Amino acid sequence: MKINRRLVLLVTAPLTVAVAFSVLALAPATNQALQADRLAAMVEAADGAAELAYRLQRERAAATALVSEQGDAEAFRLRANATDGSIAGFRSLTKGLSAVPGSARGALDRIERFVEEMPGLRAQVRSGSSTVSALAFGYRIVIADLNSYRDGIAQADGVDADIADRIRAAAALSEAAEHTAQQQVTVARAQAAGGFTIAMQRTFDAGRMGYTESTGAMFDLGPGAWRTWLERTLSGAKALEARRLEDEIGRTGTGKDITVTPKEWQKAANDRQELLRSVEKRVDAAVLAEVSDVRTTLIWTAGAEVALVVLTLVGVVVVAIRLGRVMIRRLRDLRNAAHEVAHSGLPAVMSELSQPGALRGATPEEVARRTGDPVSTTGEDEIGEVGEAFNAVHHEAVRLAAQQAHVHEQLAETLVGVARRGARLTAVMVSELDTVQRDEADPVRMKTLFALDHLAIRMERNTNNLLVLGGYGNARVRSADVGCSTVIVAAAQQIERFDRVSLGAIESGIGITARAVHDVAHILAELLDNATRYSPPDKQVGVAVWRLWDRAVVQIVDEGVGIPAERRAVHNAALLEPRAGIGDVRSMGLHVVARLAARHGIVVELRDSSGPGTIAEVTLPAKVLALDLKEDRAPTPGPLGSEAGYEAPRPVTPPGPGGHRQPATARARPGHDSTPVGAGVGAAGAGAPAGGERETPSGNARPRGSTRERDHGTTPTPHPVRDEPVSRVAGVSSAGLPLRQPRAPQQWPAAGKRTGAEQRPGAGAPRPAPRRRDSRQVSDVLAAYAQGINRSTNHRGRSAPDDTTERTEK
Repeated sequence: MKINRRLVLLVTAPLTVAVAFSVLALAPATNQALQADRLAAMVEAADGAAELAYRLQRERAAATALVSEQGDAEAFRLRANATDGSIAGFRSLTKGLSAVPGSARGALDRIERFVEEMPGLRAQVRSGSSTVSALAFGYRIVIADLNSYRDGIAQADGVDADIADRIRAAAALSEAAEHTAQQQVTVARAQAAGGFTIAMQRTFDAGRMGYTESTGAMFDLGPGAWRTWLERTLSGAKALEARRLEDEIGRTGTGKDITVTPKEWQKAANDRQELLRSVEKRVDAAVLAEVSDVRTTLIWTAGAEVALVVLTLVGVVVVAIRLGRVMIRRLRDLRNAAHEVAHSGLPAVMSELSQPGALRGATPEEVARRTGDPVSTTGEDEIGEVGEAFNAVHHEAVRLAAQQAHVHEQLAETLVGVARRGARLTAVMVSELDTVQRDEADPVRMKTLFALDHLAIRMERNTNNLLVLGGYGNARVRSADVGCSTVIVAAAQQIERFDRVSLGAIESGIGITARAVHDVAHILAELLDNATRYSPPDKQVGVAVWRLWDRAVVQIVDEGVGIPAERRAVHNAALLEPRAGIGDVRSMGLHVVARLAARHGIVVELRDSSGPGTIAEVTLPAKVLALDLKEDRAPTPGPLGSEAGYEAPRPVTPPGPGGHRQPATARARPGHDSTPVGAGVGAAGAGAPAGGERETPSGNARPRGSTRERDHGTTPTPHPVRDEPVSRVAGVSSAGLPLRQPRAPQQWPAAGKRTGAEQRPGAGAPRPAPRRRDSRQVSDVLAAYAQGINRSTNHRGRSAPDDTTERTEK
């Protein structure tokens, strides 16, 4: 528990008892105020009930006249519409009522049921299928329930006796109005039947008697002013005319014709009902005003008591704050300083120290002193001692972080030193291999030399991984942009199982800028290496490239066991935000890819495949792309209706029997190299560049002609890959890569034929190829390859130091 809460607890402990007694004192007044508020709502609903009863009485009179053929349907429709409006108002008033007495609640339920059944009753009136007595009975029941609700609210909790008498008096006036309304209906029935029956005569007399009793109850329960209002209202000409007609009708005997016409009676009865309704509204307004006054008085009383208690509590709290504000302020300052250090200051210092060269030659002690003391709340009391202790903890934390950063820098320098030495040794080994390969003609030994050369490429990639982890980049800078398919092939040459890499649909005209070629090839090499390692050895790893607005997407698809969603999310997070430290050696490729991608704004994401395996998607931004690049290979026309050109799908050709690749015909163009862009990995000899210079698309890759596979002791031979026409594309695989139709056996070139692209360099004209492959043919191919290697070595100049690397940001 915090100190300020402890102080508050000390203050509130004695106040709790006072508050408890205050609540007990406030409870009755508050309860009375709530009861008065509920009663006011019920009285307002009673006013709505009186209005609804009046509308129902008018509708009943119109319905009786319509059924007895004394009225028209239009008058009934107008009365029904007025009733519907009163029903809506009554429902809105009764919707939020609470604590309604039992009798009143039952009356409300019955009224609701009648309202739901009213459309059927009105339909009977319009069709004339119901009798007048049945209609009058239905309306009389719901009007009786409305009057019962008005009388029942007098039994609500907390109602004063005087107010209860006034509520009952208002309900008695409503009952008197209902008796006169029943008289109106009874006379209408008698006029339609040609005179009173015995039952009608009794009903008429009972209505007159009920009116007298109801008005008497109102006079007894209500104040004298209400009696005066009623007598004055009923002393006018309209009321006297209604009384005269009522007396005249009452003197008519049973079975005799009533001399009063229906029109005269309906007009006089309606006028009397309107007069009674005016008195009823005045009485209801008086009851509501009195209830509202009581409610206001009780609310003000309760509010005054609550305000007194609240002011007492506020006074106590103010005194407590004035006494303890100094101590609480110092504690708050100390807390805020600690939070600032924990959530902002210390993380910022740690982030700064995690960057390369953050120490700038300073010792950990100097770095810790340079950060200063974050807490200024010090002194001789306990709070000041806590501040000084926190400053000491902060100083030690920064010193340890600086010391750890120093250790990381030393480790990074160690990795860079090891990488540089490894690079120099690898360069020496490659130079020696080139020297041996230059004069080697034995195919068996040449196969071993090719395998060693490919191993040197993989060793150089591992060396570059160490340089990236150490915060350095490749210092080799190209002078020209390179096609994307060439970069993919160069990346495939840097992995062990390069023969399993199959080039899918590659959109033409996409190139990589010179400054990003090595890093993009490095990223693709790591992804291809992971795909070939964790997929079945008999399955191919597909690569596809296409444009996406101003970007390009490289997709690598394998058919391995896949990666669980949780682990894939962790890997994607690591690829999105590379770690500042050296990282876990077991996942070195992941950290290398993340750092290289962050360096160029490349987005690398691992996605789930529709089939088995995983899709590695590399999104290349516009700044690393050289769009509309003119490549040596003309793009093969895409599918029908496609506007973009695509290079034909061409999987890397596996080695054939005897360690040789299957022969194929290379289609050369004037002025260009005979080796097509994106040819199968391992092409050599005839696939060497025309100028004698060995092209190295990636800082890690050796020339394509010097790479060989090591699987099952086979040695690939020169194999330029032909373009595949669109007609050979059979469909699309589950990974989104095109599938080729199998070619008939007779369509493939014979196993001994050699095209012009495979002739020895310097030959004047192509000579006929032998019908069968023999040692002479193999010797010719290897001699051509050795001559290309010799020219490439002379132009490349391997004597330049390989450790000229540049420092980059992690």
